[in-house]
Amino acid sequence: MRLLLDLGNTRLKWALERAGRWSADGAAAWSEDLALLGATWQALPKPEAAFGASVVDDAREQAVAAQVRSLFGLEVTWLRTPASACGVRNAYPEPARLGVDRFLAMVAAHAAGAGDCVLVGVGTALTLDALAADGQHLGGLIAPGPRLMQQALLGATAQVRPRSDGMLVDAADNTADAVLSGCWQAAAALVERFVARMAPRLGSMPALRLDGGDAPGLAPLLELPSSVIEHGVLHGLAVWVQTQSGAARGH
Repeated sequence: MRLLLDLGNTRLKWALERAGRWSADGAAAWSEDLALLGATWQALPKPEAAFGASVVDDAREQAVAAQVRSLFGLEVTWLRTPASACGVRNAYPEPARLGVDRFLAMVAAHAAGAGDCVLVGVGTALTLDALAADGQHLGGLIAPGPRLMQQALLGATAQVRPRSDGMLVDAADNTADAVLSGCWQAAAALVERFVARMAPRLGSMPALRLDGGDAPGLAPLLELPSSVIEHGVLHGLAVWVQTQSGAARGH
């Protein structure tokens, strides 16, 4: 039994896994007390090892590692983005510069037999990556996620002050709807443009896979077939752990 950890910008996601099957999983926002997460973990069977993928600062990594150490007596093995692993080849000349969450999402897609695909992470950041069926990463883009776009716009302007949360419309007649609709439609347009630009390089129209907390909100806005994938980073981490375990047994 292994504890898998995905430390994202907004939330920590976790799963208890054995041989590719999950027996428990959950998530906690960073705004919540980590002691509450510890109380949840106390009720779990003791894992044999802990593995993590993180895009947050050292302080939060260390806080989570301390919880794992205190509850289970385990040190977390943190995955740092490699040049290649699990059949996926990183396009970055400095491999570690690619977010480990993006790399693991590609590992999960490749292991699932997704073929030529575009992977979109829809969270605090909007990340886009093109992955060929043979595992070659073609590169990607990073932009603010739709909610961060809204926050940035409101923080940088004096007159844009919506009186309500707004609704998604094609053309707004009030500020609240204009801000929300503009940011979400901008995200959708970027995804569609990226797919259009990558299709010739991939040689076919890629499958479009969306992951992240805001993926269900973005998917209906796209004029392309897409699938919403849950916990792609954790699934990719599970594949990586299994591959490493198999390699260790082979020696």
